[in-house]
Amino acid sequence: MMESVINKKNQPGKQKDKSQVIETPGQIVLKRLLKNKLAMLGVILLVAMILFAFVGPLFVKYGYNTHSDNVKMPPMASNILGTDYLGRDMLARLMYGGRISILVGVISVIIEVVIGTLVGAVAGYYGGKVDSILMAITDIFLALPFLPVVLVLGSLMSDLKVGGEMRIFALMFILGILSWPSIARLVRGEILSLREQEFMQATEALGLKDIRKIVKHLIPNVIPTIIVNATLGVASAILTESALSYLGMGVTEPIPSWGNMMTAANKLVDFQRRQWLWIPPGICILITVMAVNLVGDGLRDALDPKMKR
Repeated sequence: MMESVINKKNQPGKQKDKSQVIETPGQIVLKRLLKNKLAMLGVILLVAMILFAFVGPLFVKYGYNTHSDNVKMPPMASNILGTDYLGRDMLARLMYGGRISILVGVISVIIEVVIGTLVGAVAGYYGGKVDSILMAITDIFLALPFLPVVLVLGSLMSDLKVGGEMRIFALMFILGILSWPSIARLVRGEILSLREQEFMQATEALGLKDIRKIVKHLIPNVIPTIIVNATLGVASAILTESALSYLGMGVTEPIPSWGNMMTAANKLVDFQRRQWLWIPPGICILITVMAVNLVGDGLRDALDPKMKR
């Protein structure tokens, strides 16, 4: 009888021990992110725009450069968002244009992150002359006026008649090459503090090679910082591509992008009477950039150990 009473008393304690589950850092970050309503709104909007741009074209019957006699027609049953000055379906071009704008933003940021992370990691780990040389190169790139340089390079591509896909690849490369210094400085600062910690002393004792210390032990510890800055960088790259394409220095016809689709607003008649030519791409840019910024802010808060929400 006494044993059964003791067992009953011990049962709640056992249940409490089982309920105390240890959460991994990844689970903690995910939980914080899921609690952030604005971040979740950003995720939903971003997924919707990605599906619209990459899956949507599978369900439309027109290509992005399919011409017709219905020139500058308003929205109707056969063309939900109307047609442009060559009779091309605006919905199809909006979807394909989304692919280009999003890909330019993502790939240019990947180039930026790879270069910036490697330069910052090497400079922070070795210090001394290596750090001085790499940071001097970084300062030179930071001193370059971003927008004028991009405009000059875009004008140069136009003069050399670089068009089509080659121009898109060149634009990705230019945006990535001119944007890496900010990430390099952030990574360097993080690694300067990390290399003095105990786990790095353990790698010294084990006799690991420098490249393994950097790639396996240092860079993984700065990934949260890289992720947040890369996410916000995508929004900036999309806006830059849109501005350049609007000015005729980025993606050019007949390949659509949200930026070059908005050039219809240059003509007063189209601006006042044919809003279907420029409002939809403007809305797409607004939604995508806002969604990326919301996700970036949510990741920053979720990855911050000081946040206890």
